[in-house]
Amino acid sequence: MVLDSDIATAVAHLRAGALVAMPTETVYGLAGDAMNPLAIRQIYATKGRPAGHPVIVHLGSDADPNEWGEMNPLAQTLTEHFWPGPLTLIVKRRPHVPDEVTGGLDTVGLRVPSHPVAQALLGAFGGGLAAPSANRFGRISPTRADHVQADLGPGIMVLDGGPSAVGIESTIIDVSKHKPCLLRPGAIDRASIESCVGPLGTSNTPAPGTLKSHYAPMTSLLLSHSPEADRRRLEAEGRTVAVLAATKLDDHARNLYGELRRLDALGVDILIAEMATNVGIGLAINDRLSRAATKLSIDE
Repeated sequence: MVLDSDIATAVAHLRAGALVAMPTETVYGLAGDAMNPLAIRQIYATKGRPAGHPVIVHLGSDADPNEWGEMNPLAQTLTEHFWPGPLTLIVKRRPHVPDEVTGGLDTVGLRVPSHPVAQALLGAFGGGLAAPSANRFGRISPTRADHVQADLGPGIMVLDGGPSAVGIESTIIDVSKHKPCLLRPGAIDRASIESCVGPLGTSNTPAPGTLKSHYAPMTSLLLSHSPEADRRRLEAEGRTVAVLAATKLDDHARNLYGELRRLDALGVDILIAEMATNVGIGLAINDRLSRAATKLSIDE
């Protein structure tokens, strides 16, 4: 349980330029003052994140996103439907937003999380928090406080808001151009977005979590539509194997990273992940698994 005193301590840390891990409905984020370039650089150093890779600014429900970016009619429509929630919008940045946040781009990613602890922290802090996932760069995202502590150690204050309700990172939509574009799938699916703003296009705007390799366990990960057949084949070759089976989509997304972490700790030779049904949030699950995989997928 997060107490008011915990929020006050976290705010003091943030105002001093330190970092705090906060829960969101998607994954835990490593938060720093988005207007403090030194704090943002500390995020990069703590995560081992490559310089120039943009981070998302998280805002409170009462904040004005226009202070950070140009909220055009497309952006306004999407915020009315999906904020607070697991949706990040890429908009044209305001000149005062630090380059450390935007990666030097002319755009910035903005999100209003729905998690009550995140909202309490943002409200008390009174500003934007840059908060990429609270883990080592490229590795499995954290969905519980102990995941953060395992990755980053005891030196980071962690607000324990319980398990993340969604379990995978936010949908990212680029609305900085004339046509909205899907950059990263998430819990808010394409159909829901298109019902508000029409057909989505494509964009090459850099965005968090869109590198080819990401979300990866230490163990080699193989994607499969026939995991039991692949398990038998690999075990016949003398390899040790663990299988991540697909379940009901919402549950699968919620448990995905926790299960990957659990299986990764078993010390087997290969993890096999069964591909999810490729609809709704299943598209996002398969996107994360594809980026986490270190071997070629088995199609059929």
